[in-house]
Amino acid sequence: MEEFEGEAYFPIEKEIKRVNLGEYRGKWLVVLFYPADFTFVCPTELADLAKAYDKIKELGGEVLSISTDTAYVHKAWLETEPLLKDVRFPMLADPTGKVSRLFDVYDEGTGLALRGAFILDPEGVVRSVDITMYDVGRNIDEIVRRLKAYKYVSDNPGAACPAHWEEGDLSLNISLDMVGHVADFLKK
Repeated sequence: MEEFEGEAYFPIEKEIKRVNLGEYRGKWLVVLFYPADFTFVCPTELADLAKAYDKIKELGGEVLSISTDTAYVHKAWLETEPLLKDVRFPMLADPTGKVSRLFDVYDEGTGLALRGAFILDPEGVVRSVDITMYDVGRNIDEIVRRLKAYKYVSDNPGAACPAHWEEGDLSLNISLDMVGHVADFLKK
């Protein structure tokens, strides 16, 4: 992934600081784009992400939320929207849309970011992409499930996670013997 940087509001410190992608090397990173502060669906997603934040950190991950608002607007939104009282992750400001364009979620017609969720591995490689339109929120539990699965396959070379895989479920050890016989391997 190409490097990027910008101002972010840090809710715990109540500060605006510069961040760049390089600071997250060595960690899994969930990058969550959302259209705008002071909207309707966005606070529900960020509230759910705040609930999952400790689990993401336990998995060796970090979160960076991004919208085309300024860092000052992020601060004001967190101070006024009760749903956001538990948000502790940095909120990157992307008022020029540069970072949103880099991830291909920028809507030129509205000047807003689409709902994009990306999982980057510790080397900065994008492992998961999910982009949706404005009016339907995402399932944060599914983003965490995918993070667990990507971490699992990263830690277990040759393994793959079948549909609906959850932590502790049977994974697949890829081999030529499995071709055309996946059902047999799922029974083991």
